[in-house]
Amino acid sequence: MAVSTKAKKAPTQRKIAAVELAAPVKAKRPEPQRLSSVAMAVRLLKSFSEGEAEIGVTTLSRRLGVAKSTVYRLASTLVSEGLLEQNPETERYRLGMSLFGLGALVRQRMNVATDARPFLFHLREATGETVHLAILEGAEIVFVLNLESNQAIRMRADLGARKPAFCTAEGRAMLAFQSKDMIDDVLAKGLVPRTPKTLISERAIRKALEDVRTTGFATEDEQSELGMRSVAAPIRNANGRVIAAIGLAGPMQRISDEALASFAPLVVDAARTISVRLGFNSLAGA
Repeated sequence: MAVSTKAKKAPTQRKIAAVELAAPVKAKRPEPQRLSSVAMAVRLLKSFSEGEAEIGVTTLSRRLGVAKSTVYRLASTLVSEGLLEQNPETERYRLGMSLFGLGALVRQRMNVATDARPFLFHLREATGETVHLAILEGAEIVFVLNLESNQAIRMRADLGARKPAFCTAEGRAMLAFQSKDMIDDVLAKGLVPRTPKTLISERAIRKALEDVRTTGFATEDEQSELGMRSVAAPIRNANGRVIAAIGLAGPMQRISDEALASFAPLVVDAARTISVRLGFNSLAGA
């Protein structure tokens, strides 16, 4: 009987083993704790809303699917960077002022483009040339608004297109009013010529920036693009900081010295008007 019982059990055990070997191995889902710390921090910040301005560790832990210790670690890092604050009375977390500052930068750009648009339209109609709005990002300018001339031969600047700041009228109009350290940093990145007429002498560039501070506008003669001439003026925010520039550009055969001299005051006036709309007090000075 004993031998007979073993004989019956052996095949069963072999079958179980065979089934286990044949069964597909299920892929393990990545544990939330293994997610990127950056991704988890972003999810944590996005947990807050207008209706839920403060959230405790327990709620965040449950919502993110991570341990409380992980929430503490992420929150501590975000607090140290000013992205989160902790209410000393409830010990709950809320969004920090650093996020407000970052959001203000985004809103500021949106406001500049929105407020500048009607004046750029007016400037284009008054001059018949292409008019655009640019901002400064490091050593480059970025075009954020472009109104092309209606004339057959015209200049254009695609939205999002970038150019070196040192050789463009828009770049110089903004760069001239930045800190000395920032100007030094931009010039240290290298002055690579874009055309045979590009000024690559650091001394010449610094002199050009001095001229901008004196006249209130910058000019460019084929230094970033052959056949193009342009003039630009800076736009200031409520704190007096230069945050953008209006540029007017056209072909060399139309933008003569006389035309440039007549366009410059119009560009400066448009930039000044937009600055005032942004809260800049021109009477208080730069």
